[in-house]
Amino acid sequence: MSRVGLRPDGRADGRSSAATADPVDRTFGAEEIIVSKTDRKGVITYANDVFVRVSGYAEEELVGRPHSLVRHPQMPRAVFRFMWSEIEAGREVFAYVVNLARDGAPYWVFAHVTPTFDAAGGIVAYHSNRRSPARQAIERIRPVYAWLLEIEARCRAAREAADAGHAALQEYLAQQGLTYSEFVWSMTTGRAG
Repeated sequence: MSRVGLRPDGRADGRSSAATADPVDRTFGAEEIIVSKTDRKGVITYANDVFVRVSGYAEEELVGRPHSLVRHPQMPRAVFRFMWSEIEAGREVFAYVVNLARDGAPYWVFAHVTPTFDAAGGIVAYHSNRRSPARQAIERIRPVYAWLLEIEARCRAAREAADAGHAALQEYLAQQGLTYSEFVWSMTTGRAG
């Protein structure tokens, strides 16, 4: 397997991608928090008013639907594969996510997803708080996501794409000597740790 990595200019393999374009993103206030809850399969059981407003869906259109309803096609499957592996193992996860509103507008979030446990310690649901991310973090994560999307695009099936992207992400993190959490926080600070 060839080594993976980003060029010093942030692009992978010298190619640009639509994920690095700067579309007119929908934003929400720094003081606002998008909140949702899902069951163990990712079906939305609760959506707060900020989620409803920013996504452009009515509450009735969100509740009872898979959270992937707002998945943007320029969001790497590998990141979701990682997020699911963490929360299913009972761990919290932070990630930068680009979502897709009902009207096609993209909106970026800094997500904090946690499992919800019952009295016996079993996972019964998931809770996600999403804040508006710093612009510099979005600009830093876009080339990484573009690179993952290029890897995923070489695959024929969604599961294969998620596996390939996830493997590339893990190899990249190992090369950089970072955990996923350190990587995510480095997007905000510009440095690991």
